[in-house]
Amino acid sequence: MTRKLFNPATLASFLTPLLLINLQSFGQSPLHLGPAPVVDTALNSGLAPNHSRLESIRITSDLVLVRDNFTVYEGNQPQQIRYFSNEDSPISVGLILDVSSSMQDKIDTERAAVEQFFNNANPEDDYFAITFNNQPRILSDVARSITGIETELGLVKPSGSTALLDAVYLGLSKLRDAHYSRRALVIISDGGDNSSRYKLREIKSLIAESDVMVYAIGIFGTSPFKSFEEAMGGRWLSSMTDVTGGKTTTIQDVSRLPEECASLSRELRNQYVLGYRPNDRAADGKWRKIKINVSRPSDTDQLRSYYRRGYYATIP
Repeated sequence: MTRKLFNPATLASFLTPLLLINLQSFGQSPLHLGPAPVVDTALNSGLAPNHSRLESIRITSDLVLVRDNFTVYEGNQPQQIRYFSNEDSPISVGLILDVSSSMQDKIDTERAAVEQFFNNANPEDDYFAITFNNQPRILSDVARSITGIETELGLVKPSGSTALLDAVYLGLSKLRDAHYSRRALVIISDGGDNSSRYKLREIKSLIAESDVMVYAIGIFGTSPFKSFEEAMGGRWLSSMTDVTGGKTTTIQDVSRLPEECASLSRELRNQYVLGYRPNDRAADGKWRKIKINVSRPSDTDQLRSYYRRGYYATIP
């Protein structure tokens, strides 16, 4: 039975910001007490006047927390939480898959990881997939059927260099017309970038202004002999994911990739939804900083939160 979430678009009509947050217990893998909850906080924001969108700050939670455990600040001012939920709602997902030559001995595991991602997703989600080597290519367009994506990926032979940033740009562009208001990019790669037209600062700026959560799984071995791109890969991925409230997970053993993809898929589908009306409602186009405090359920729990750090206050 599918649970129906309060429509975030309707929520935005009376609550200005919408946030997404990720919580983890230090020293532990995420706890799954039933479905792992997540926070969504609704934001009316945009890049320019007359451009409206819903921004999200995502929090993946290890623990089943209650509304009173959260405190929201905009700037230095506490905000009253007006809406709270932890239901599973569909999401539009773009998979950004590295098929450069360095993935030649990892491609079978990458295919298995994509399968595990789909196996743990909400059946109502929709997807598209972009592969990248010298340049990005749309592997499969938006659809709820995952068969096409898996079939096309099975035909891919890794080759060429790595145009990661160009692939992220293409993914962000496609998500502008996504079916659902909740949107995410999931990157799987074993390196940085050595072939893109776009620069990291340009992509970071676009991501910060978007309503897309970005997650990445970086496959980085232990060899001391790495190219500059490989050495910087984890840092580059984190610089893109952290600004959205997502995160980068790095692994050294490629066999762990399917497990990490399954965990990320469960994380995406189980969220808290948290809405508030800001005290300052001026549509001045300025960046509004957001801070989330989460009180510990017990003296033994140490929590770390991940969330988008703000939004642009623009005219809907």
